[in-house]
Amino acid sequence: MLIIILLISISLSIAIIFLLIFYWSMKSGQYDDTYTPSVRMLFEDKKGDKKSSSAKKQQSL
Repeated sequence: MLIIILLISISLSIAIIFLLIFYWSMKSGQYDDTYTPSVRMLFEDKKGDKKSSSAKKQQSL
């Protein structure tokens, strides 16, 4: 019976710790930017274009 009480108290303390970490991240503004992830794939990556074009040139040779 003692082990059940010990396991429940450990699991509740871990859950409370994760809840506090989540609350802290919400208050610090971790999830404020909701616009950028939705349009990130629409922007061109200029570094990636140079790598892909040089790879295409090497494959054609």
